[in-house]
Amino acid sequence: MIARVFPRKTNASPTDPLAFFGQPTIENIADCIKAGVKAVHISVTFTWDLERAEELYDAWQILCVPVEVGGPALDDRMGDFVPGMYLRDGMIFTSRGCTKECWFCSVPRCAHGVIRELPIVDGWNILDDNILGTSESHFRAVCEMLKRQDRPAIFTGGLEPSLLQQWHADLLHEVKPARLYTAYDTKDDLEPLLEMGKKLRMAGFRPASHTMCCYVLCGYDGDSFDDAEKRMAQTMQAGFMPYAMLFRSEDGRYDPEWRRFQREWCRPIITGKKFNEYWRNRNGTTDETVQRNRCLCGK
Repeated sequence: MIARVFPRKTNASPTDPLAFFGQPTIENIADCIKAGVKAVHISVTFTWDLERAEELYDAWQILCVPVEVGGPALDDRMGDFVPGMYLRDGMIFTSRGCTKECWFCSVPRCAHGVIRELPIVDGWNILDDNILGTSESHFRAVCEMLKRQDRPAIFTGGLEPSLLQQWHADLLHEVKPARLYTAYDTKDDLEPLLEMGKKLRMAGFRPASHTMCCYVLCGYDGDSFDDAEKRMAQTMQAGFMPYAMLFRSEDGRYDPEWRRFQREWCRPIITGKKFNEYWRNRNGTTDETVQRNRCLCGK
């Protein structure tokens, strides 16, 4: 029996009785003894929590069982996935790793350009680093699994625009996800993002549904508010709801001005209103036109 300890609680944290947050309390210790805990794993997602993890490592020695520290912050990403162990039930990985070498991402440090496909388990929230980089058979199997679930799928891990093919888009539409995410991280991502939006709309996705979402990196060295605003507008042009992702250094530092900007572009009510206004005022191809073109193409 393993107790898991986390420096902070997030929406992804497990909720079972042996998942703990922060320093051990008398109640925590009693629960562990009663459950027969044989080890403690301290799981660290963010590099800026590593100092806190060291404190927790010392504090949880009180149980007199082996204590280990691991997690994404320590480049511990490529192992097997155990449902519900370090993530909330329903959140799953079906593969590990990524073929890209993005400068702001920690995945390449442990993946080395490799994607490792894992056994597919039931779940509804896909967190894979780059699921479109998996084999066609794997991706189809994941989608079939998602169709069986009792709640709509969410592709939180992000879909790489340059890898999306039309058959991917058609299959994703069959899954009927609540949301799917992609990313617009650098200016080189714009054209693939626009093409991805076209393919998804051809498959039947409608921007008005707010299903198509996009993480937009902002606040890194050399970025400006004008440039970031432009990327938000370009994201909406492609048909995606923008979701600002604030760049943070390994110690967690960020500019407070960028934090205010990020908050303006990550709140669904505010962003949704801007997105709806954009599409109401947009000149050019509408959802109805896309669907009509699809019919003319025999789709």
